[in-house]
Amino acid sequence: MLGVTSLPGWTPHPDVWLVVALFAVGYWMAIERIGRAVVTPGTPVVTKGQVTAWALACFTIWLSSDWPVHDIAEQSMYSVHMVQHLMITLLAVPLFLLGTPAWLARWVLAPGSRRFGAVRFCSRFLPALIVFNVMMALTHIPALVNASAENGLLHFLVHSALFLTAFVVWMPVLSPLPEIPRLSWLMRMVYLFLQSIIPTIPASFLTLGGEPLYKHYVGLPHLWGMSTLEDMQVAGLVMKIGAGLFTSTLIAVIFFRWAADEERRQRPQVRRALERELERMSV
Repeated sequence: MLGVTSLPGWTPHPDVWLVVALFAVGYWMAIERIGRAVVTPGTPVVTKGQVTAWALACFTIWLSSDWPVHDIAEQSMYSVHMVQHLMITLLAVPLFLLGTPAWLARWVLAPGSRRFGAVRFCSRFLPALIVFNVMMALTHIPALVNASAENGLLHFLVHSALFLTAFVVWMPVLSPLPEIPRLSWLMRMVYLFLQSIIPTIPASFLTLGGEPLYKHYVGLPHLWGMSTLEDMQVAGLVMKIGAGLFTSTLIAVIFFRWAADEERRQRPQVRRALERELERMSV
């Protein structure tokens, strides 16, 4: 068992810096050159909440893809690789969607185009469920994990595929476009619950396996004296418990927002009923 107690030496990742800069600068340019031209005068082009969400998404992409997370994920620990994937799919992509105003989504997807039709189809309940689970299965195939950990280009392509499919996965819950409507409150909870089931399968293989599932990490120096098998087990726990807690929390938030929305809708009815009762009593 090999173990180290310090982080790998700092390594620059200009490709990551470039991608993050493109997201940040592209967003600003879209606001200035497109948003102000298409949004009705007097209407805000973006809200402070949207700008904050986009900035947090860029920060999450940078944090998950730059040193030291990227270096540890490739050169040392699969558990950190798992954290990297969860940061991209569970944090960055939802934040990007929350930061996207409707006019920007229309400009990117071009309603009426084949691109828009494909996204709208894939963003429905069942197709989105299938897309997520297929990607989940593919990204945990040992041969692909081992190859991507040893090949920088393949690693980038896998992360890009995860990133793009994550948008499809989150559209039924966080779509910024009325043309691609979000699911109802109830169906959002059902959808997220179903999405949380399949990941428990590879998580169980990682947690309960008697030997390391991914051979690339065997013999690498792990932090804190952790063995390769322990590293895999931690990865499984991160996937099962960490992602599960995140999804459960989101379902709870949706439930309470649904309850609050129903209460707001019923208030006028209750008020009218009370007024009718008071009128009847006065007569």
